[in-house]
Amino acid sequence: MSNETLEIYMQKAIEEAYDGIHKGDGGPFGSVVVKDGEIIGSGHNMVIRKNDPTVHGELLAIREASQKLNNFDLSGCILVSTGEPSLLSLAACLWANIDKIYYGCSNDDIAKIGFRNEKLDDIVNSLSHLPKNYLNQICHEECLKLFDDYQKMNHDLY
Repeated sequence: MSNETLEIYMQKAIEEAYDGIHKGDGGPFGSVVVKDGEIIGSGHNMVIRKNDPTVHGELLAIREASQKLNNFDLSGCILVSTGEPSLLSLAACLWANIDKIYYGCSNDDIAKIGFRNEKLDDIVNSLSHLPKNYLNQICHEECLKLFDDYQKMNHDLY
């Protein structure tokens, strides 16, 4: 898949994140699931809106994709997200057989704006069973802008 195509998908994830931020749903996290060049699921963080720590954008995108395909096995799909997935979201991606994950901001970036991700890198790096090149960083600057915008809005975390 070309970088240009991935950038288009990331732009959709960023739009999803801004939508959630403007609605007051949660943090600057948007995601899309793509299969065969088509976005089949999208979601943004809704932790604040739902008072539920499990409604991450990645999980909502996976749920929508699974419903669209009428299948919990998302082999052949990729996930594109504005932030490196939490352990919860990473586990869901592995469970759903997502082929690869592309993310914008790292766990370090996420921790810098106040989210509790500072220890996740150590845990993720210790996972020896992750497929090679499973986690890939793209569009870092574009997602940093999203995070900066979020921080300037002075929202509650999550």
